[in-house]
Amino acid sequence: MLVEETLVLVKPDGVARNLTGEILRRIEAKGYSLVDIRLVQADRDLLTQHYAEHEGKPFFEPLLELMESGPTVAFRIAGNRVIEGFRMLAGTTDPTTAAPGTIRGDLGRDWGLKVQQNLVHGSDSPESAARELALWFTR
Repeated sequence: MLVEETLVLVKPDGVARNLTGEILRRIEAKGYSLVDIRLVQADRDLLTQHYAEHEGKPFFEPLLELMESGPTVAFRIAGNRVIEGFRMLAGTTDPTTAAPGTIRGDLGRDWGLKVQQNLVHGSDSPESAARELALWFTR
């Protein structure tokens, strides 16, 4: 059994739409455990570090603007293969094409903006999870 921890963010669009509880309900219903939770008004320094791999891409600045636009809820989640499992639970990045039954497929909207407002972020690997958890839970 591979028990992991991962970072899940409910982005400002999800917080503004009062979906934090529903997103956490789905995570817990899947069998994952909530280890820690924080409400964070992320600053540019934190976001630049978090999204460093996207720096220089056309959506980088609009993404930072979205993430600075309101509070973010950060979850530390644990469970067997939780990194892979949460990413399946979240659905594909584009809410329009995300499968029904996923967070983005059921709850996400395509607003036709410069950057997708797709409700959640989940770490994509054990290395990313360790780096991202350190950023969001040690400040």
